[in-house]
Amino acid sequence: MRVFAMFDMPTLTTSDRREYRKFRKFLIKLGFIMLQESVYVKLVLNSTAARTVQENIKRNAPPKGLVQLINVTERQFASMEFVTGSFESEYVVSSDRLVIL
Repeated sequence: MRVFAMFDMPTLTTSDRREYRKFRKFLIKLGFIMLQESVYVKLVLNSTAARTVQENIKRNAPPKGLVQLINVTERQFASMEFVTGSFESEYVVSSDRLVIL
C-alpha cells in the first residue's frame, strides 16, 4: 500500500517559505519520496500503518495551505500510466520485503 501526500502551500513571505521547507523535510524524514513537485509517496505495509502515517502528518501539517492524503494499493500504483516522462528515483521502489542490491 502507498500513502500519497499532496500539498500546495503559499511561499510569498519568508515565514511561508520556512513552513514549506519544514513540512517538506518532515515528509522526507518520515520516509516519503518525491514523485512530483509537491507530491510525495511512501510505501507502508498495511492500512493500519497508513493510518498511523496519516495521523502523524495531520499533527504536523502547516496551518496555511492545502494538504491532501490518499491511500493507494500496490496494484493501483503499478497500473499508473505515464503520459509523458517516466518515474525515476534514486531510491529502490519495490514492494518486495527483501531487496538484494
